Amino acid sequence: MGEVATIPQEKQSLITTMATKAGMDPKAFEQTVRTTVMPAKHTNEQFGALMLVANEYGLNPIVKEIYAFPARGGGIVPIVSIDGWVNLVNSHPKADGFTFEWEHDSDKKLVSCTCKMHRKDRNYPVEVTEYLTECKRSTDPWKMEHRMLRHKAMIQAARYAFGFSGIYDEDEGAKIAEMKDVSATDQELTPPPPPSVIQHEEESQPINNKIIQSPDDILEDAETWFNNSKTGEDVEKAWEEFQHHLDGFEPADKDLFNALYDTALQRVEPNTLVAG
Repeated sequence: MGEVATIPQEKQSLITTMATKAGMDPKAFEQTVRTTVMPAKHTNEQFGALMLVANEYGLNPIVKEIYAFPARGGGIVPIVSIDGWVNLVNSHPKADGFTFEWEHDSDKKLVSCTCKMHRKDRNYPVEVTEYLTECKRSTDPWKMEHRMLRHKAMIQAARYAFGFSGIYDEDEGAKIAEMKDVSATDQELTPPPPPSVIQHEEESQPINNKIIQSPDDILEDAETWFNNSKTGEDVEKAWEEFQHHLDGFEPADKDLFNALYDTALQRVEPNTLVAG
C-alpha cells in the first residue's frame, strides 16, 4: 500500500478537502478510509478514483455511505449503501419525497414493490416497480424480503429520476465483481465481432461460429469488448455496437450492460463522471 506522499497532488488536495468536511486530519482520514472501505490490496489510483466518486456525489466513506467492493482478478467496484442512496435523494435540490406501494398475491406473499420518486420541477413522479422473483438472491439480507425489495425499488427510481450513474448497490456490485477481469491478465485478447442478429427463443443462427440464444451470450461478448477497451473512444464504440442489441430484453440485463459500460469508462478515464 502506498504512502500519502506518493499520491498525486490533485488527489492529495481532494483528500484534504474531504477530510476537512469530516473534521479529520488528512492523514488520519486517508488511513481510516483505506483500512475500512477499501480492499486489502488496492492501488493509489483506485483509492483516488473512489474518492473522486465520493466527492462528486457528496458521500461520506467514513460512515460507509460509499465503499469499494473487490473485483475478481483485481480492481474495485464503487458500492453505495442504502444510507448513501437516501442521502443522494434527500440532498438533491430537486427532490420532493418518495413513496412505496406493495403488491401481494392471493396467499399474501410479496410480489412487487413500486417506488414513486417526486421532483419539484415535474408534474408527475417517476415510478419504478421491482419484482421479487427478479431481484431476490440467496443471501441473508434477502430473508427480509420487504425491506430489501423496497431498497431495490428506491434505488432504481432514484437513478431514473436524477440520473445517478457509475455507482451500484451491493447486489449489482457483487455481480460485476464476479465477472472475469480480462484486463488483469498479461495476455492481449482480441474482442469478438459484435452480434449482427438478435436471437429469440424460436430461432437461433450461428454468428462467428457461435450460437446466440440469450442476453447472457451478448453480455459476455460486450464484457470482453469493454474489458479490452484502452480509451474512452474504444468504450463508446463498444457501447454503440452492443446497446441496440438488447432491445426487448429484461431491464436487469440492460442495467448490467450499463454497469459494464460505466465500469469500463471509469477504468480508462477515471476522472470522467456522469451525474444528474
